[in-house]
Parts: sequence; C-alpha cells; structure tokens
Amino acid sequence: MFDLERWQEIFDTIRKNKLRTFLTGLSVASGIFILVILLGFGQGMQNGIAIEFESDAATSIWIWTETTQNAYKGLNPGREIQFRNEDYTTLVDKMDLNLEHKTMFYLPRDVTTTYKNDALIYQVMGTTKDAQFLENQNMVQGRFLNWQDESQVTKVAVISAKIKREAFDAIDSPIGEYIKISNIPFKIIGVYKDKAGDREENRIFIPISTSQKVFNGSDKLDNLVFSSPPVANFEQAVQQSVHLKAEIDTYLRQAHSIAPDDEGGIGINNQMENAKRFYSLTGNIKLFFWFVGLCTIIAGVVGVSNIMLIVVKERTKEIGIRKALGAKPWSIIGMILHESVFVTAISGFTGLIFSMGLLEIIGPNIEVDYIVNPSVDFNVAMATVLLLVVAGAVAGFFPAWRAASIHTIDALRDE
Repeated sequence: MFDLERWQEIFDTIRKNKLRTFLTGLSVASGIFILVILLGFGQGMQNGIAIEFESDAATSIWIWTETTQNAYKGLNPGREIQFRNEDYTTLVDKMDLNLEHKTMFYLPRDVTTTYKNDALIYQVMGTTKDAQFLENQNMVQGRFLNWQDESQVTKVAVISAKIKREAFDAIDSPIGEYIKISNIPFKIIGVYKDKAGDREENRIFIPISTSQKVFNGSDKLDNLVFSSPPVANFEQAVQQSVHLKAEIDTYLRQAHSIAPDDEGGIGINNQMENAKRFYSLTGNIKLFFWFVGLCTIIAGVVGVSNIMLIVVKERTKEIGIRKALGAKPWSIIGMILHESVFVTAISGFTGLIFSMGLLEIIGPNIEVDYIVNPSVDFNVAMATVLLLVVAGAVAGFFPAWRAASIHTIDALRDE
C-alpha cells in the first residue's frame, strides 16, 4: 500500500541533506555507469577478437618453412627448408590424421599481373579447392577452384570482391574476362568475399598444379594448411587441434632432418591455441573490469551508510518522540531503510540508463582494432542494479538498527 506520509518524510530528509545526498547518489550512479561501460568494452574486445579469428577457419593449422638454427645429424644450422608435394601427400594420404579440410599453397615469384593495359598489384597464389573453406570465403559470383582445374592444369583464376570493385568497375561482371599473369592469359571463373573484409582480399587464386608448372615451381610448396573436424565443445576442439599439430610437426621434422628442439626450420600457427589464449586474456580483462566497477559501487554503498548514520544522528530527538508515542523498533528501521533503498535505487537506475544509452549510441560506430560493437547484456545490468539496491538496504540496516536501539529518554534529551 502506498504510504504518502512515509514518502513525504523521505523527500523532506533528502531536501535537508541536499549536498550529501547528491554526492552519495552521484557516487552510486557513477559506480553503475563505470561498471556497465567497462563490461560493454570487455564484450567489445571479445567481439573484435572473434572477428579477427574469422579470417581463417577456426580450427585451421598453418605451416610454413624457416631457416634451421641448430645442427642436427651432421647437418649445419642455417639450412633453408623447402616443402614438397610429397610432404602434403604423405600427411594427407599415408598418415591417419583426423582432417576436415586440407590445402597447400605455392606463391609464384617475380610475376606481373595485368588486365588489358592496367597493372594489378595483387598476390597470386596457387592452391586447391579446400582453400575456400580454410580461408573462410564465400563466393559472390561464379565458382571457386575445383578438382578438375587441378588435374587438368587449367589456366583459370578466382579474384576477390575488392579486386572486382577496383579493377573491373567499368563492366557488370568480370566472369569470363581474362587477366594476364606474366603475359599468360587466365580466365576469371569466380569472385569471392572474405569474412575478414578487404584486408584479406588482395589475392588472386589459381590452381596449384598450374602455378607450379607454368611458373617453374616444380613440386615446391610454401604453405601447408589443415583443419580438424568440429567437436562437442571448445576444450575438446583445442585438445584435438593440439594433437594434430604435434603429429604434423613430428613428421615434418623427421622428414627434413630438423632437431626436435630447433625453434627454426618449421613455423606452425594453430588457430585454436591462439583463440584459447586470447579468450582467456579477454576473460581476465572482464574480471578486472568487474573488480574496478564493484569497488566503485562499494564506495557508493559505504557513502549511503555514512549518510544514513548522519541522518540518524540529526533525527535522534524525532526518533525518541516516535518511540515515546509507541512506534515499534521495526517501524523505525523501516523508515531509515526506505531512505537508503530510495537513494540507491534512483542513483543505480540513473547510472544504468545513461550507460546503456551511451553504449547504444556510440557502440555501433566504434571502429577500433580488436573492439567491435561494445555492448552489455541488459539482464546482467539489471541484476547488478538490483544487487546494488539490496546492498543499499544492507548498508542502511546498520544505521537503522542503531536508531531503533536508542533509548527513548536518551533520544529526548539529545540536543
């Protein structure tokens, strides 16, 4: 039931203690505001990192060659390792590896690419059909490379949406057009769009067999890429990926006589290990944000408790009169708690509204590396405010209990 008299008393108390109430409310509101903003940016970092990993398949493992650093089996350090087709076929066909997708890359050296009389300054890469999935690419026109292109050594090319936009803007579709790679015509058969955006769209893909044969690559390879199949949960995916990486690394080191402890020779990038490391980092950052926000809120709650102690001190005589007229201890406690909860609730919801509004306005417009669309779950924010109100009630309880414990005679004598 709405008690008009009780609420009038609360407003009278707030009016008498304007500055103290304002400063306390500001402290509480700023605590909620800071917590929500920090949690929003923590989520934004997690979103940004997730998008970064979308540039390649989540479970992909990329392998490349480096220079050896240690002597091994009578071989000197400083050897340049070179992958061959045999390395790929052995891993794919002869070893019992749990693979979902697999591909290889050869990058022709010293090639020039032109369309009509215009130079195309993009990377030419020979690869296989599975590169589309390992690179997380969608076809927007035409098709990607297939097995027939590889087996028949066809002169076809797949370009990106960025290349289409920059070099083929004068025509409706580049499909069927010819580009020249080192003066050799290649027919465009498809246009892809990379999920990571323009920064991953500076590449022209041609069949691996064509790139090796036409551009004197022999059976050389620059990169091997594999991915493991999906599993039930993230931890299992990490374990599976780590196991696959270990098997590949062991074979390649044995095949190329590289010492097991050599930090050079072979480079391997495991996307799942990277993802786990970054997600753990963002999780720790979010915990730190929670700590900072909660500390600010606690400071505000302590302020509420202090102002209630002052209110009790200033109203000691009034409390004595109420008790003399028959007021019960719990009615005295309820009077103080009403004021404490009122201050924390109004301040908390004010901070929540301002912070959520700010995130809603500026969040979608933030364009910073590793921070994308900072936001916070509304249920989490509401739960935080409700927890704050409960904390405010607890903070007000002790001054209220002190007020209820004052002897009537002592209260009436108070000056």
